Amino acid sequence: MAAKLNAKGQEHQAEMYYPNQSIKDNANVKDYDELYKRSIEDREGFWAEEAEKLDWFQKWDKVLDDSEKPFYKWFTGGKINIVHNAIDRHLQTWRRNKLALIWEGEPGDVATYSYHALDREVSKFANVLKSMGVRKGEIVTIYMPQVPELMIAMLACAKIGAAHSVVYGGFSVEALAERIQDAQSRVLVTADGGWRRGKIVDLKKIANEAIGRSATIEVCITVQRTGQEVYMENDRDFWYHELMNLPIANAKCATEEMDAEDMLFILYTSGTTGRPKGVLHTHGGYSVYTATTHRYVFDIKEEDRWWCAADPGWITGHSYIVYAPLINGATVMMYEGAPNHPYPNRWWQMIEKYGISILYTSPTAIRGLMRFGDQWPRRHDLSSLRLLGSVGEPINPEAWRWYYKVVGNERCPIMDTWWQTETGGFVITPLPVTPLKPGSATKPFFGHEVAVVDDDGNEVKTGEEGKLVLKGPWPGMARTIYGDPERYKEVYWKDYEKQGWYKAGDSARIDEDGYVWIIGRIDDVIKVSGYRLGTAEVESALVSHADVSEAATIALPHELKGNAIHAYVILRAGLSGNKELEAALKDHVGKEIGPIARPETVTFVESLPKTRSGKIMRRVLKARAMGVDEGDLSTLEE
Repeated sequence: MAAKLNAKGQEHQAEMYYPNQSIKDNANVKDYDELYKRSIEDREGFWAEEAEKLDWFQKWDKVLDDSEKPFYKWFTGGKINIVHNAIDRHLQTWRRNKLALIWEGEPGDVATYSYHALDREVSKFANVLKSMGVRKGEIVTIYMPQVPELMIAMLACAKIGAAHSVVYGGFSVEALAERIQDAQSRVLVTADGGWRRGKIVDLKKIANEAIGRSATIEVCITVQRTGQEVYMENDRDFWYHELMNLPIANAKCATEEMDAEDMLFILYTSGTTGRPKGVLHTHGGYSVYTATTHRYVFDIKEEDRWWCAADPGWITGHSYIVYAPLINGATVMMYEGAPNHPYPNRWWQMIEKYGISILYTSPTAIRGLMRFGDQWPRRHDLSSLRLLGSVGEPINPEAWRWYYKVVGNERCPIMDTWWQTETGGFVITPLPVTPLKPGSATKPFFGHEVAVVDDDGNEVKTGEEGKLVLKGPWPGMARTIYGDPERYKEVYWKDYEKQGWYKAGDSARIDEDGYVWIIGRIDDVIKVSGYRLGTAEVESALVSHADVSEAATIALPHELKGNAIHAYVILRAGLSGNKELEAALKDHVGKEIGPIARPETVTFVESLPKTRSGKIMRRVLKARAMGVDEGDLSTLEE
């Protein structure tokens, strides 16, 4: 999927798309090479300069503290709050009356908030949280559809110094309960439901069941979105709208002064051991990094209307729906529902209606809309678009070209960004002035040195596949895994501890022009529609079914999703597989984890390829499924 490269990684590299003169003339950064050189030669000076563009309650003593590697600290001694930069400072300028958020619900309802109005709602909910006993440093879990109250809840937590843990609204009971438990959350913010393809997603029902499995929740605040009847428990459950109309919801609330290294949020990302990792980000470095990457990569102008069509439940939504665009004073678009509901022109209709100038979305969404043909986007005036973006997985050249030609009308450069939950923001990405190769994330962002290496840390030859590493720290980096610093060292730093490099966990190639081509994960994480799911998480769900004794899952290429999950199952003795059981197992995984994890196929087998130590060799299953060479089988059990 990465770029349909041939064995030497040469295919498609002759194909180059150059920005037009107008883009070059008006870009925030006109010379990538010059600024990149400076950012590497004086990394701390570069980031200090960027940090100066934010408001600090107290300036830092030190830009980078690397005394406890790999637990790097940035802007130590500095006092800041991300909400002060995302909202408060704009209220002192003409931006107080600028639109901060345009929201459209799937049924067609619309809401807008100026920066002044957003401040009012955030302050009111911050006071509601305080009245529920929420204090600085505690973690509030948020489980919601894409509604304005999700953004408001995140900002309200940060404003009073509490951290948030947003759980994607597509996750099911087990996943939510597990994340609540790990964060030891006392307060949960949810909704009665959300709209998706004309149907209601029963979020409150799922939340109630998860609370039943989590001993820590004392308070559940529920947004009334769908109006359906839901179970509310006395003294635990409160309606959001009722609380917001009480005297406790004062429209004035002081923004807490936070240390630059204080926790802003944790966000769970799947790991290969099954237990999700709570990746921890902080107020200072994350504010600087997300704002800088957003401003330079998407060339943010005052008049832009920015639409990141992700879900705030993932890092893309945290960084580029909520925080960076608001810090940069942009107008943010948010949409609740599916891209093709009720018709495949829903997105194009909204771009025309609201005059969206930048669209940032996933290759999965692009491929999904591309299926319906060129006529749907061509029915609409998309001339307001200035730039396009791609996120979540490598974009295949065919989808890239369609996006560029049909959606962007060959005017809008595509910012194909590679980054992770752990990086906080873009790491490998073009700028609007960068010549583009379809399928390549192009070059490192400022301050980053990247390399493709072998297991020993030697750089591989040009065009050869290897492991992607980042050679130095950056302000937006995750500080640790919540409650498990040893795991943080083990997962990200141990392999190249001697060199002090961060292991990205992806394989990649670098071509003769220095362009990076991301190939995919090297560990056992499956990426479906841009979302990462641990194989162990899916396998655990399968094995929790009464008929299953063992399971293995792999990812195989899928035209729309990028990858789809294929499961291999060993049944309990005396049982045999059939179509009914296959359907039941698919549904079971969907219920345990969420619809995104539902396997494409379930194959019943008598045995699984394993090493002598009992580890399932998933690469062998994948090679067999794809009909390619199975590679070295020397460690395979007889």
